[in-house]
Amino acid sequence: MAAILLVLFFLLFPLLILRLCHRYSFLSKIGAVVMAYVVGFVIGNLGLLPMIGGHAKVQELMTTLTIPVAIPLLLFSMDIKKWTRIAGKTFLSLLFALAAVILAVVAGFFIFRNQGIENLWDVSGMMVGLYTGSTPNLASIQTALGADETTYMVIVTYDLVIGAFHLLFVMTVAQRLLLLFLPGYSYIDRASSNGGGPEDEDPYWGLLKKRRVVPLMKAFGISLLIFGIGGAASLLVPESSQMAVVILAITTLGIGASLIPAVKKLDKSFELGMYLILIFCMVIASRADLRNIDFIAMMIAAYVAFVVFGSMIIQAFLSWIFRIDADTYIITSTAMITNPAVVIAVAGALRNREIVFSGLSVSIIGLAVGNYLGIFLAWLLEMI
Repeated sequence: MAAILLVLFFLLFPLLILRLCHRYSFLSKIGAVVMAYVVGFVIGNLGLLPMIGGHAKVQELMTTLTIPVAIPLLLFSMDIKKWTRIAGKTFLSLLFALAAVILAVVAGFFIFRNQGIENLWDVSGMMVGLYTGSTPNLASIQTALGADETTYMVIVTYDLVIGAFHLLFVMTVAQRLLLLFLPGYSYIDRASSNGGGPEDEDPYWGLLKKRRVVPLMKAFGISLLIFGIGGAASLLVPESSQMAVVILAITTLGIGASLIPAVKKLDKSFELGMYLILIFCMVIASRADLRNIDFIAMMIAAYVAFVVFGSMIIQAFLSWIFRIDADTYIITSTAMITNPAVVIAVAGALRNREIVFSGLSVSIIGLAVGNYLGIFLAWLLEMI
């Protein structure tokens, strides 16, 4: 009975988190994902879970199932055709951002490889996923590689800390600093520079309305079907590679399903996928033991900081060579390092509505390619 209550708690508490984020603006700014991690941390370190029989199996089952089901849901609403409409310099900036993350991760791998971090290739693969497609890709790659959960939580912890400094920089002095050597943004419509910033409506609100139940059930059913196909495909490869094949297969099938108009139009499928991500974040954080934060964790923290700020420097240098404007650089770099919600906030801070579409497009592309890049880079680095 206690195990059932634990399952219900993990399934339903994210609803409360979303409700609080909707009601209180300061919590919305913190973000539902961060709150889910914090709640999980607290639960996991109060010492209450060991009192519940079978809690470890519940946690393991929920972390195993949520990510593979969430990935297709996150991809259904993609509009690949719109990618072709991204302005040339934005697309070039996207390529620079991807290259910068990969170069920074690979350089960090060689810098930190003798610092005692076990399975550093897994850490590198997870960071490629994190800094191309944000939390969903980090979680997907951790699951695919079977990476250590404590290491995963160390990455999450220091990403939050370092990410706060990154966000402070891009929303305050970054634009003025970059305009010293990058050109300014050329507005198509000067009214887009109005200082108000884009409106950020709560996309989760109304997720459980009756009219959305049937579309969400359809989306969930299709996602389960894709998960099943990916699981069947994994049986064709050695056991050590099965989870990676599952993740890559369902990513590919999810992108393919987004090309079907009936699937693409299923309302709130992305939000349902992110809801599953919230469940995953809370569950896996509840498995973390903060007593394991040691010297090795400090090395991982240094690696995270190196990737975040190293990729920014590399991308800035490439942008200088090819004359990418400051706003486009900031929004594509932010899209890689953070998530779509932060992209909207940064566009507002830059007083530029026109770059919202570019930033969100880059975020979605990063979500789509992050799993491939992270898993394949981890495999490549493991062979070195």
